[in-house]
Amino acid sequence: MHLVTSDLEKMLQDYRLTTAQIFYHLPDHPSLLQWFLWQHLDIAPDFPELKRFLNFWEHSIDGKLHSIRVTRCDHLSPSDFVYANGQFLIH
Repeated sequence: MHLVTSDLEKMLQDYRLTTAQIFYHLPDHPSLLQWFLWQHLDIAPDFPELKRFLNFWEHSIDGKLHSIRVTRCDHLSPSDFVYANGQFLIH
């Protein structure tokens, strides 16, 4: 039986939203860099989900990796909720 772990359950296990900006060389023009934005729940400092993705990249995607910037949200917090102060009708 395969159980699906919800995002909230992962967050309670110290997983946080992680963003990686991945710079890579274009396969047809290796002197040019392109970037790709990756976001997933992951756990610092080991980042197993990011490592799994980068391993996939190195084995399955032609663009050679150049560099990676990683940031993450440190806090588990409720979403911001704001009431509207008015209503606007456009005719």
